[in-house]
Amino acid sequence: MDEYHGLSLELELEQLRRLEVASLVEATTLLLLVGIAVPLKHLAGQPLGVSIMGPLHGIAFCFYLWTVLQTTAGGNWKRAEWARLIVTAFVPFAGYSTLFLIRQKAQALRAGQMTSR
Repeated sequence: MDEYHGLSLELELEQLRRLEVASLVEATTLLLLVGIAVPLKHLAGQPLGVSIMGPLHGIAFCFYLWTVLQTTAGGNWKRAEWARLIVTAFVPFAGYSTLFLIRQKAQALRAGQMTSR
C-alpha cells in the first residue's frame, strides 16, 4: 500500500471516530432533554433544565449533522445508511443504534486495508 492510501485510510477512520463521538453526544443530549428536562418543565414547573439542555442539544444536533455530511460525502455510503444516520437523530435511544453501523464501516475499512497488503 502506498503512503497516500494509508493516509486516506487513517483520515477515513478518524472521521468515523468523530462521527461515533458526535452520535453519542447527540443521542445523549436528546435523551436528557426529552427524558428529564421536558418532564421536569411540564410536571414540576422547573424550566431550567430545558433552558440549559435545549441549546446544548441544538449545538450537538448541528455538529452531528455536519459530521454526518462530512463523513458520508466522500465515503462509500448507501442512501439507506445515510437516511438511517439522519432519522435516528430524531428518535430518543435510536441514536445509539448508529454506533453499530459506524463500527461496521470502520471494521470494513480495516479489513480492506488488511486484504490489500
